[in-house]
Amino acid sequence: MDKITRYRALIKDILTQDAAYPPSVGDIETLLIFDENQDSYQLMYVGWNLVGRMHGAVIHMRLKQGKIWIEHDGTSEGVATALVAAGVPKEDIVLAFYSPYKRRFTEFAVN
Repeated sequence: MDKITRYRALIKDILTQDAAYPPSVGDIETLLIFDENQDSYQLMYVGWNLVGRMHGAVIHMRLKQGKIWIEHDGTSEGVATALVAAGVPKEDIVLAFYSPYKRRFTEFAVN
């Protein structure tokens, strides 16, 4: 299995595992969006909680330039931690939610 195929499968597995734990308060649906044509993968919450409408990405990752770009991470554990634990080298993970300037101070790829 080549690297990109492995990364696709790994991303889908991580998102599917996280989707198994929806918010415990409110009427919230979890949506998994897997777009292999554009290599964009999301876990979203949609619905109503005690405060109001909830609609947005919890996690959004893309495959770009042979690396996993974490565009948004709304988890407390950090999806990069799960990727590293699964064997993805840190130089293949981009924390895209940080500016390119700030990325150089992390232990992950700048781009």
